[in-house]
Amino acid sequence: MYPNFPMIGHLRIPILTLLVVSSVACEATAQDNTNKYGMKASPLAGTVYVIEGAGGNITVSVGEDGVVMVDDEVGPLVEQTMAALRGISDKPLKFVISTHYHDDHTGGNAYFQKLATIIAQENVRRRMKSGGISGNGSSVHEEVKLAAPEALPRITFNDEVVLHLNGEDIRVVHFPAAHTDGDAVVFFPRANVVHMGDIFVTYGFPFIDIDSGGSIDGMIDAVEKVIARVPPDVKIIPGHGPVSTIAHLGAYLEMLKATRNAVSTALAGGKTLDQMKRARILGSWKKYSGDFVSEDAFLETLYNSLRKSN
Repeated sequence: MYPNFPMIGHLRIPILTLLVVSSVACEATAQDNTNKYGMKASPLAGTVYVIEGAGGNITVSVGEDGVVMVDDEVGPLVEQTMAALRGISDKPLKFVISTHYHDDHTGGNAYFQKLATIIAQENVRRRMKSGGISGNGSSVHEEVKLAAPEALPRITFNDEVVLHLNGEDIRVVHFPAAHTDGDAVVFFPRANVVHMGDIFVTYGFPFIDIDSGGSIDGMIDAVEKVIARVPPDVKIIPGHGPVSTIAHLGAYLEMLKATRNAVSTALAGGKTLDQMKRARILGSWKKYSGDFVSEDAFLETLYNSLRKSN
């Protein structure tokens, strides 16, 4: 995804950023609300703003009731995230919603929990508390360290929770066994915005964390259900990448289904993973192959997910 950059969690960040993130927070410019570390805050619809930066996208709801934030970036950029928030509103931060446990979305938890209450699906807290392995069951893998106690979500839910704030019914819905086993999608119905976390990304083939309960079938099911419940003109915030449309999400769904079917057919024909790689059965979707999740890495993901489900 970011070639030749060092990794923080599942994200590559420029070395220069790592050297300067401990300096004072920079203020957003008057022209475009972008600070010099790349944190850009933009109004989206109604009370909702989006902050784009080095880690996962952040969604912000502002109003008289205070500020609600969805995800909070990587840990080294908390001051820059705070500066971006100040450029949006001077109201107090009340809640932070974590879409899943990966640290490019929860890295700021310990910092922001001093200001607000963190909410997440119960599996997010469990995985942050226990640590373990994150990966696709093959070539993509990483040890996940225990999170600091102060970073753990203080309010958890099983299936769904609703926050009635800022004139919105902010609906946080769990979609099981998708990107991980603790994914939440956040709906802002009045603003007509949905934040999908890493269930939807625009950098190419997605990372499905098989070792953390994710699956290709769960990803497809989640995307189908989101499409079914939102209007056609909804604004979609992916976990990584620019604000998208229902057409972008539909194309992504078609890719997920087609690649799953290609591997499922090969499995039914008795093909091994090595045989599938040599035959390049995902070659028709090579435009999605990237430095983070390559064609072979996504093939491994599908192969491991489908074998696990059978």
